Amino acid sequence: MDTAQLWDMPILEFHPINRAIMGPGAYELIGPEAKNLGFERSLLMTSGLRGSGIIDDIVGKLEHEGVEVVVYDKIESNPKDYNVMDGYQMYTENSCDSFISVGGGSSHDATKGCRIVVAHDGRNINEFEGFNKSENPVNPPHIAVSTTAGTGSETSWAYVITDTTSENAPHKWVGFDDASVCTLAILDPVLYYDLPERFTAQCGFDVLAHASEPYVSRLHMVPSYGPALQAIKLTSEHLRTATYEPHNLEARRGMMYAQYIAAQAFNSGGLGIIHSISHAVSAFYDSHHGLNNAVALPRVWEFNIPTYYERFADIAEAMGLDTKGMTKVQAAEAAVDEAVTLLKDLEIPENFASVNENTYPKTRMGVGFYKDAGTQIPDDDESIDRITEHVLGDACTPGNPRECYFESVRPVVKEAISGTMY
Repeated sequence: MDTAQLWDMPILEFHPINRAIMGPGAYELIGPEAKNLGFERSLLMTSGLRGSGIIDDIVGKLEHEGVEVVVYDKIESNPKDYNVMDGYQMYTENSCDSFISVGGGSSHDATKGCRIVVAHDGRNINEFEGFNKSENPVNPPHIAVSTTAGTGSETSWAYVITDTTSENAPHKWVGFDDASVCTLAILDPVLYYDLPERFTAQCGFDVLAHASEPYVSRLHMVPSYGPALQAIKLTSEHLRTATYEPHNLEARRGMMYAQYIAAQAFNSGGLGIIHSISHAVSAFYDSHHGLNNAVALPRVWEFNIPTYYERFADIAEAMGLDTKGMTKVQAAEAAVDEAVTLLKDLEIPENFASVNENTYPKTRMGVGFYKDAGTQIPDDDESIDRITEHVLGDACTPGNPRECYFESVRPVVKEAISGTMY
């Protein structure tokens, strides 16, 4: 065989997903499930949910089955390396044997990273950036309970950590590691009811990014195409209602399934520079991942359309648009217009410069490396260059369908910071 053909016929890898239980009331089963998995003393990792009642409820269900629980509730949005290492310290000091994460992607990602650290005797989490960097495939079991419909971290082999301490800081990196996959995912749409409107909307755009990027990825992972289009369809049908009617079970359940199958799609189909831009912006300014994806998504779709306009035409149909009589190019452009309409309907800021982060809690490092609470993300050459360089080094960028160079990506970043689309 001519080895040159390998570039035309790459060998792809399908990554399996974990067991999951889903549907209204699924979280009620966490006690028996933990007991059946052999949990005796678990570290429960979460963010600011301790005062919401859900943590006490879950702890009570676990203790009823004889599982002791230690709670670490300091995980921040865009989980930091110190969150992971603090969790490891608490895990070892309390002789825990298992993990439970409750929340969204931040809680799940920090816990997945913490398990990797436990399996490597306390090595710094920043040593595990990249693909399957862990050397010990055996780590503590992990039940992930989702309270948002967004990241799909409870399903995928990816976790994202912000490096605040090494010489590379600030740097938000992705670990793709089969050893990080949770033992059990619990998805219960009832737990989404109390999620505020803006977070519902922003997390929903994370789902749309997860679904659309593998569908146009240069990996051409055919098994990902079906889940990707179905997740786009479900998001288009249910996100508006889930946002503005938070107790609408049908809409919340629709987004639960959208999150789950979108994660299936990118788990093997890859991502692109929607996520790379999001990672870069939150590395420097600690802004919300879903919000970043929302702002970046229509700009990146426009950037990528010339490469795969037929695929974007499919996305337009999945979004419910009537594309009869349109050319493929027109349909692809209509998909971008529909994404912008969705942004407007959900009242998401049209660019990063108009995002006021004083609504987010301050973290241990402030709000971000280059931004104080209440100030805007600056539209200056230094900031644009810094973000662009981070994008080019991101692990998601190689999956982008259009080739990425500094000169081609920089205008996309600038447009996302200060451009107008409404």
